[in-house]
Amino acid sequence: MKAKAWKENFMRGVFFIAACASVLAVALICIFLFANGVPAMKEIGFMKFLSGEMWRPKNNIYGIFPMIIGSLYVTAGAILFGVPIGILTSVFMAKYCPKRIYKPLKSATELLAGIPSVVYGFFGLVVLVPWIRELGRTLKGMGLISSSGNGNGILTASLLLGMMILPTVIGVTESAIRAVPDHYYEGAVALGATHERAIFRVILPAAKSGVVAGVVLGVGRAIGETMAVIMVAGNQARMPSGIFRGIRTLTANIVLEMGYAADLHREALIATGVVLFVFILLINFCVALLNRRSSHE
Repeated sequence: MKAKAWKENFMRGVFFIAACASVLAVALICIFLFANGVPAMKEIGFMKFLSGEMWRPKNNIYGIFPMIIGSLYVTAGAILFGVPIGILTSVFMAKYCPKRIYKPLKSATELLAGIPSVVYGFFGLVVLVPWIRELGRTLKGMGLISSSGNGNGILTASLLLGMMILPTVIGVTESAIRAVPDHYYEGAVALGATHERAIFRVILPAAKSGVVAGVVLGVGRAIGETMAVIMVAGNQARMPSGIFRGIRTLTANIVLEMGYAADLHREALIATGVVLFVFILLINFCVALLNRRSSHE
């Protein structure tokens, strides 16, 4: 008994140390970001830094508003493309998929999560960019748009990020759907609901918290992605002027210039990381409020 109690206390200590290490890592990241980024924002000017539309480090002009809008546009596009496909795929895998094709399909979705970002970027550069370029030229020839771009732009980056968030959304949503007790479905069918109605009116609402968690994780992946976006987004630090035109995101701005930045320029890039970190915190806070409201209801 004493040996068993000692083992339990030892493992409890190991788990406590692991939890403390996780909290300490987050705390150190926060301290580093805010200690180096906030002074730069004060020197530049908070509003001038956040709402400025020009980024010219050589002239000491640091405005990240185009990058903020670019990140929001690309993330919204990824959600628009990836979330509906991911949720419908998870519903198919949980409630419709035949057993003989479930394992290959599950393996394929898990494989998507293991593909490096640079490989996604090469795929976007070789496949998506020419497709979007031809689509833009076709639409311009029809007189539907004024500028077709060269294929590197918001639409291409959104499609690519939509593909990249699929495994996250599918995995979490499927687990949430499977976690709903069977009697929810059985009760709905017993009351006269069809198979589809029972799934979309009963099962999915019951799994709402898990679905939202999957979407939030996907948003975090999309807004924090760097390498693939750099390869297909165009990397133009200007206000977006159409879904076929190039933009630069917050993450791309940091990666492209951190290698040679110094002094205020380097601190401004760290301040860009602060803004990105605050965005993630706001998203998590909003989701927590939604979950709390739904639990009270």
